[in-house]
Amino acid sequence: MPPVRPDLAAVVVPTHAGAVEGQISTGVTSFKGIPYAATPFGANRFRAPQPPKRWTGVRAAHGYGAVPPQSPYPEPFRHMLGDAGTSGEDYLNLNVWTPEVGARGLPVMVWLHGGAFLRGSGAIPVYDGSRFARDGVVCVTINYRLGAEGFLWLDDRIANLGLLDQLAALRWVQENIGAFGGDPGNVTIFGESAGAFSVASLIAIRESSGLFRRAILQSGAGHHVISTGTAKRISAMFCELLGVPQSAEAVAAVPVERFVEAQAVLDLERVKNPDPGRWGEVAINGMLFEPVIDGEILRERPIDSIAAAAGAGLQLLIGTTTEEWRLFTVPTGVIDYIDDERARGLAKRQGLDPQQAITAYRETSPAATAGDVYSAIISDFFFRIPAIRLAEAQLRNGGDVRMYEFAWRSPMFDGRLGACHALELGFVFDHLDCAGPMLGEHPPQRLADDMHRGWVDFARNGDPGWPRYDTSRRPVMRFDTQGGVVVNDPAGSTRQLWEAIR
Repeated sequence: MPPVRPDLAAVVVPTHAGAVEGQISTGVTSFKGIPYAATPFGANRFRAPQPPKRWTGVRAAHGYGAVPPQSPYPEPFRHMLGDAGTSGEDYLNLNVWTPEVGARGLPVMVWLHGGAFLRGSGAIPVYDGSRFARDGVVCVTINYRLGAEGFLWLDDRIANLGLLDQLAALRWVQENIGAFGGDPGNVTIFGESAGAFSVASLIAIRESSGLFRRAILQSGAGHHVISTGTAKRISAMFCELLGVPQSAEAVAAVPVERFVEAQAVLDLERVKNPDPGRWGEVAINGMLFEPVIDGEILRERPIDSIAAAAGAGLQLLIGTTTEEWRLFTVPTGVIDYIDDERARGLAKRQGLDPQQAITAYRETSPAATAGDVYSAIISDFFFRIPAIRLAEAQLRNGGDVRMYEFAWRSPMFDGRLGACHALELGFVFDHLDCAGPMLGEHPPQRLADDMHRGWVDFARNGDPGWPRYDTSRRPVMRFDTQGGVVVNDPAGSTRQLWEAIR
C-alpha cells in the first residue's frame, strides 16, 4: 500500500466491515480498494460472492486494490486502451470519490467498466471519479469477475457470477454509501461496452429492484447474452483445453494463470474461425464469455425482459458513438482489405437486402469505401440499433428515455479512426489528460464540459439537458467539436433498414 503523502489530509469513514481511511486532495476525498466481498478464490471459487471479512482498526484505502486476473490487450489496442492495473486474488473491491464525507443526500453514480467481459477494471486512470465528486456526485467504480471466473457454465454452479458480483457491489452501496455523503435512494448505474451490457442485464434481473434509480448505457444495450446451449458448448471447449472435467471441483483446482492463458488461446481460435455452427451466438457477439440466459438469474434476453416492463420505472440515458466498429477495423488495417463483395455478404448475413443496404449507407456518406460501409453496418447491428430498440421498449412501458450520439472524430491514424468505440470515455469522466492517445494532443474541453455536465445532471435529477426521446421526432443529443446539439432522427434512412430485422 503506498504511503500517505504529506500534502494529503486523511479522513476515516465507517463501513459495515470496518473503518476505512481515505485521502483529501483538492477538495475531493477518495477511498480506494475497499473490499465489498470476500476473495473469490479458495473455498469461494465459483461460488456466489460472500461478505467481506471484517477487520479491526482502520484500513488504509489510499491506493487501488488488486484487479481481476486477465491477459493484456494485444497491440495495437494495448497502446490505445492501456492496462487495467495489478492483478491479485482480493480483487472484489471498489473505489469511492466524494465531495464531502459529512454531506447528506448527494447523488451517487456507480461505474461498470467495459472490456468484452475479459479485461478491464475500476482502476483504469480515465475512470478516476474525482471530477464527478468535484461536481457534487459520489462516484463509485468497481471490479467484478471476468471471463471464465465470472461467466463459465458449470452444471453444479451458477453461471453469472460476474453479475452477482455487480449486485453485491450495489448492495454494498445501499448499506454504506450514506457514510460517504451519498443518497442510497438516488443511485445511477452507468457503464460502457461490456459495462453497458451489464447495465441492461441488471435492469432485467428481478433481484436488482430498488438498488438503483437511473441507468446510463454507453455503447451497449440488451441483445448481447448467450443461451444455455451456447454456454455449455463454450464450457466444454474451455474444459477440454484445460484437460479437466466440466465440474466446479475440477475447474477450481486449475491455477488462475492457466485460466487466463486458456481464455486467450480459445478467444484467438474464435477470432480466426468464427463459425456460428461451432460458436453459436458468440460468433456474432464477438465475446467469448458474457452473461448467460440461465433461467435463474437471467431468464431471457435483457431486451425481452425490458420489453415486458422490467425496469419500467427507471430513467434511462442511452447512446453510442457514430462509428463504433472502426476501433476494430482501422488499427488492424482490416478496413483496407474489405471489398464490395464482403460488404454485400455482411449485409446479407445480417438480414438486409445487400444492394439496398449498400446504397443507403453510401447515400449518407458518398465517399465511403467498402470498408467504411462494412464498419457502419456492424456498428449499427452491434450497437446503434440495439440501443434504439431498448429505448423504444422502455417508451412503450411509459418510461423516460434520453438518447445521445458521440460524433467527435479521433485524429489518430490520420483521422481514419473516427468517432469509434470507447472514444467518449475521457469526455464523460472529464479526464482528457489521461484518456490515452486516441484523443490526440488537443481534444476539445468544451465537449467534455457539455458531456460530463449532462451525466452529472442526469444523476442529480434525471434531466441531462435535452428533450426526452420519442418515436415521432426521435431527438438525439449529438456531441461533437462544438459541444452538444439536438438532432432529430440522425441517420434515419439507415435506421429504417433494420425495421423488423434487428
